[in-house]
Amino acid sequence: NVYPREVEEFLYTHPAILEAQVFGIPHEKYGEEVCAWIQLQEGQELSEEELRDFCRDRITHFKIPSQIRFVGEFPMTVTGKIQKFLMRDAMAEELGR
Repeated sequence: NVYPREVEEFLYTHPAILEAQVFGIPHEKYGEEVCAWIQLQEGQELSEEELRDFCRDRITHFKIPSQIRFVGEFPMTVTGKIQKFLMRDAMAEELGR
C-alpha cells in the first residue's frame, strides 16, 4: 500500500516544491499507480525526470510517482479544501482510463 501523505511529506523535502498532492489513479495491470500534482516555489524549475531522480534511492520504487503534473493551483472548494477527486478524475480522463 502507498499512503499519499507519506509520499507528499517526502516530496516536500525537495527545495523547489511548494505544495504536493499525491493520489492513486486506475492502472490496468497494477490496480492503481501513483500520481502527483506539484506546485513549485516562485521562480523554481523542475522537470518530471529531475523529480524522479530525486526520489530514486530515497523512497521505495513503487512510491515514486509515475505520473507527475506541474500545476499553478489545485482544485479547491469554496472553503479552501483541496478536491483530490477532481485531480484524480482529470488524470484518468487525460490518460484514457
